Amino acid sequence: MLKVKKGENYLELELKVQPRSSANKVVGVEQGRLKVKVTVPPEKGKANQTVVELLAKSLKVPKRNVTIVRGETSRVKTVRLEGVDVATLQKKLGIKGVEIS
Repeated sequence: MLKVKKGENYLELELKVQPRSSANKVVGVEQGRLKVKVTVPPEKGKANQTVVELLAKSLKVPKRNVTIVRGETSRVKTVRLEGVDVATLQKKLGIKGVEIS
């Protein structure tokens, strides 16, 4: 079950990012975190940029609506999604269970 923090006009959730993968894709949920695979190495912010682009494209929102708020140098990151509701998150990413706090 994906753990999501709900704000006034945003959602925050944790990601587990796997760099140097074979494809850029959202894999599913692992230990309450969204698991994301990216093809680029974690050098000079390339993986972070790819994560933002992937989430923005998947959720059909502008890249400026996806912000990494914690964990820029870690595989575990917290992202803020502005203008996205829980139903959209579930539908666009294929997530079944969401725990809102």
